[in-house]
Order: sequence, then C-alpha cells, then structure tokens
Amino acid sequence: MVNISGMQLLPQEIKRRRPLIHNITNEVVTNFTANGLLAAGASPVMASASEEVADMAKMAGALVLNLGTLNAQMVEAAILAGRSANLHGIPVLLDPVGAGATPYRTRTALEILRNVRVSIVRGNVAEVANLIGEAAAIKGVDADVADGETPVDLAARAAHRIGSVVAITGREDVITDGVAAYVVRGGHPMLTRVTGTGCLLTSMMGAFTAVESDLLTAGAAAFAFYGAAGIRAYDAADSRGPGSFQIAFLDALSEMDQFPVAEEAIICHKIPAGRGFLQ
Repeated sequence: MVNISGMQLLPQEIKRRRPLIHNITNEVVTNFTANGLLAAGASPVMASASEEVADMAKMAGALVLNLGTLNAQMVEAAILAGRSANLHGIPVLLDPVGAGATPYRTRTALEILRNVRVSIVRGNVAEVANLIGEAAAIKGVDADVADGETPVDLAARAAHRIGSVVAITGREDVITDGVAAYVVRGGHPMLTRVTGTGCLLTSMMGAFTAVESDLLTAGAAAFAFYGAAGIRAYDAADSRGPGSFQIAFLDALSEMDQFPVAEEAIICHKIPAGRGFLQ
C-alpha cells in the first residue's frame, strides 16, 4: 500500500527543515544541482576537498557521491566523506555515472561500494547492470534497456548483490530494497535534453532521505515529485526548447509542495521470496 498522504508532506518538510545536502559531484552539473536543491528548499554544499569533506559530511542530512567527472582526488574525498557519513548515521547516495562505459568508472564505483555503506544506488539500467557484472548496452553515459530485462527484476537482483536500496531511472522509475519495490510513472522526455537532470535527481533523493528515514518512501516520493515537476515545467515553458524548460523546471521544483502527486503514478510490488537481500 502506497502512503500517498505521507509522501505529499515531504516537500513541505524539506522547505521547513532546509536539510544540508553534501554533494561531491561532477563539474558539469555543480551549478544546476545547487540551484535545484535551493529551489526545493534544501541547503546544498559542494565541498570536495579531502581536508574538509569528513567534517562536512557529518553535519549533513545526506551525502551524495556522483562519479560524472572522475579523478583520483575526487575518489579519495568521496571515500573519506562516505566513511564519516557512515560513522555519524548520515544516508549516502551513489550515482555511478557511466559505470560500464570504461573500466575505470566501473572499478571506481565498486571501490566506493567496498569502502562505504551506501544507502541508495541510483543509476540507469546499464550502470546498475554493470555494477553487478552483467552486460548492458551503454554509450557515453546513456543507456539502452537490455533485451528481455525487466527493470524491477534487475533492481531487485542488484539490491541483493550490492546490499543497498537500488533505484533505476528510465521510462518508468523503479526503487527497491529487494523485498518490496515501487514503480513510479511520470516525468517528461524533455528532462533527457537538459544535462544534469539525472544528477540533480540523485541529489533531490538525498533531500528526501534527509527528511524521511524510510528509504523506499523517500525515493519513490522523490521520483514522483520530480517527474511531476518535469510535466509542469514543460507546460509552463510552452514547448520552446531545453533552455526555457530548464528555467521552468527550477521554478516547478520550488513549487513541489503546492501540487499533488497522483496515487496511480506509484505502484507497489512485492519481490518474490529469495531475491531480496533482507530475506
């Protein structure tokens, strides 16, 4: 059963509590991510220096690790921050951007998973598949759905093997702990024409986890509100193109607490016995 009424309150909680979201993210999306979190009511910080990330992470409501533009210093900082977050009970979200595109990206994502207890892994089909050693078509940081693969099945299998909640984005978004899963419908194709909307989504999930301890509820709500904001932005931008859409999308994120999410947009699934890492 989906608790829509409880989810509806979460954008209000973000604005009321203004959680600090610590992002160690890529240089392409830093500004857009910060502005998106600010629009939603959160307080972003983009600290990435190894000398301070452990101190920053322990003060945060959530830590988001994004592998978009990798280098050795970023990986060191991510692990230091992740360990500090683990020590202080702060949820950690990992966005393994481009895992599978190069061996270095895949190795780095797996290294972080070995050294940091990650609460939620959020990626596309190919990224998640490559994290668990399964082949999936990937070009750059974009992905194709593997033939015959169901995203719910893949996400549940990944949750089992990784030992964390797994979220997969696509035509329908999926989030599962390996026992139960939410499938969330919504969004707009224009979201794929603006660089950084996927990265911002992971950070937005961080904002929701900062105010809701149930990771599935937080993740499903983030998917639902983010998708609804995409539709609202497209309508407001009069279909002019990605530039006007990006601005309208930031405006829509600032209004998330003012519009409802349809109950039919979120479907709850039970994962068959034996496939969940909590079983």
